[in-house]
Amino acid sequence: MKLSIIIPVYNEEQTIGEVIERVWMVALGGLDREVIIANDGSSDGTRRAIDASPWANDPRVKSYDSPINLGKGAAVRLGLGFATGDILLVQDADLELDPNEYGRLLAPILEGRAEVVYGSRFLASTGHVALRRRLANRFLTMLTNILFGSRLTDMETAYKVFKREALNGIRLRCVGFDFEPEITAKVLRSGRRILEVPIGYKPRREDEGKKIRWIDGVDAIYALIKCRLGA
Repeated sequence: MKLSIIIPVYNEEQTIGEVIERVWMVALGGLDREVIIANDGSSDGTRRAIDASPWANDPRVKSYDSPINLGKGAAVRLGLGFATGDILLVQDADLELDPNEYGRLLAPILEGRAEVVYGSRFLASTGHVALRRRLANRFLTMLTNILFGSRLTDMETAYKVFKREALNGIRLRCVGFDFEPEITAKVLRSGRRILEVPIGYKPRREDEGKKIRWIDGVDAIYALIKCRLGA
């Protein structure tokens, strides 16, 4: 069985090398892995940092470039298009989430207990998330639960893991951060259950490169309602 680790990246020259290193340091037992880096039109030294990685010439590491910056959703979709694994995992290119959580994220799928697993930042007590972002996430998660009958605690989490079959027939259109509510809504609408496991979280500040903005919350609401209406 193979795990495809999809890393969407935009202007992360300071962290992408370490992220790749951490991903490769994780013990996966007998699980094969491939890393697919989707460079979303970065304008800094991200491409140079990728090329300078010790794993740059490893055939299990594949890197694809978008000529322009389109958004996280577009980058993840680019990575999904080239993924060959039986299990698909999205790994952000910053250092907010720790690849050492992979064992916890993958266990329910490998044990046959789930087809979709989300890493929740709120199942365990954490004081890391700023109140404004915590409230925004709580509202969007609550709206998801109301619209789709789910019981999620962290719809906006970046750690999302899927068995390949769970995405069969699901057509993704969003190109920005509205990818998160879109894929969640469409997975739930397909009748599949999402299992959450607790994860740690070390958020960045805006001056450290945090990219999400208030308008992304508006886009998320629109994406959820649009998916509920069947679009």
